[in-house]
Amino acid sequence: MRPLIHFIASLLVTALWIHAKDSLIFISAFAPGASAGIQSFAFNGKTGALKPLHRTTDVQNPFFLAISKNKQFLYAIDAKTFGDPGDEFVAAYSIEGRTGRLKRMNQQTSRGTASCYLDVDATGRTVVVANYSSGSVAAFPTRADGSLGEIASFVQHSGSSVNPERQKGPNAHAIVISPDNRFALAADLGIDKILIYRLDAATAELTPNEAQQFVKLQPGSGPRHLTFHPNGRHVYVINELKNTVTLFDYTTASGLISERQTISTLPTDFAGKSHCADLKITPDGRFLYGTNRGHDSLAVYRIADDGKLTLITIQPSLGQGPQNLLITPDGQWLLCANMSGNRVIVFRIDPASGEIKAVGDPVLMPMPSCLRWLN
Repeated sequence: MRPLIHFIASLLVTALWIHAKDSLIFISAFAPGASAGIQSFAFNGKTGALKPLHRTTDVQNPFFLAISKNKQFLYAIDAKTFGDPGDEFVAAYSIEGRTGRLKRMNQQTSRGTASCYLDVDATGRTVVVANYSSGSVAAFPTRADGSLGEIASFVQHSGSSVNPERQKGPNAHAIVISPDNRFALAADLGIDKILIYRLDAATAELTPNEAQQFVKLQPGSGPRHLTFHPNGRHVYVINELKNTVTLFDYTTASGLISERQTISTLPTDFAGKSHCADLKITPDGRFLYGTNRGHDSLAVYRIADDGKLTLITIQPSLGQGPQNLLITPDGQWLLCANMSGNRVIVFRIDPASGEIKAVGDPVLMPMPSCLRWLN
């Protein structure tokens, strides 16, 4: 009886400690077998410290995560053999309060391979997925309890581009829902396109945008991830193969995007091999950060009032393979998941310059691939 009392007391103390000081962060371990999982942490907003809470192990190769806007549900890629022939899955979890625990509800096939990106619409009624190797995107309706229904909309991309090793066919690498919840933009690395879909969140339907179905980037760019500026008037795309960031103006009424600038993520004297991965913008819209895997660094840009970027500095990521970034909602902290380096680094953001400085010790975990925040 006494051990049970101590266990319950410990849970209460932990819950109070989290509630009083911290937010939750979920980090996926992109690995098979016993190394796989989704680890939750309590994040201290004063010190930047991460305290491990709970590890969810009933998932394989959870490359990417998404959390519903109401903070009650988490969705994860689940792939026993990532990228091999055969469909992979998207799993739905309920988030158990502030404990950091996840309860699996169900899964649905992604109808694709190397499923690599997830997003949830503002109403929580639609989850979208990008399938890299098979070059497709799809949308699931959610049920009242947050679990996933079967795919309601599926779009197979087609085409190729100029890189003979990486662009023999379509490779959908991201699909991101617009701030107004009316469109979904898909970055396809294999065909150098951003495809634009109208989204009906009530039915989880994706349809090509009649006003503009796609924009084509410079051949060989390899668009990977994209993000909207907080003002909703600009879209930024990070190009994996060319190591660049491209700025587009975005028209909310029609979903139209138009290219305005492309800027490098690497030093001019760098001659090695490197590939971009992720990009994030501070909540105040003043700074953008992009990751370089190979150069193992973070490119830091200032964002002008018209959306254009100016490179401020390129700083070491302090680990190999910076894969995914998270900026806290207060704009004070940036977390970097160095996937091949097996470590997560917490940086403090200088609000005046945008430069970053590491704090504390690295968090060591196998293949951290995606970071998600829960207020």
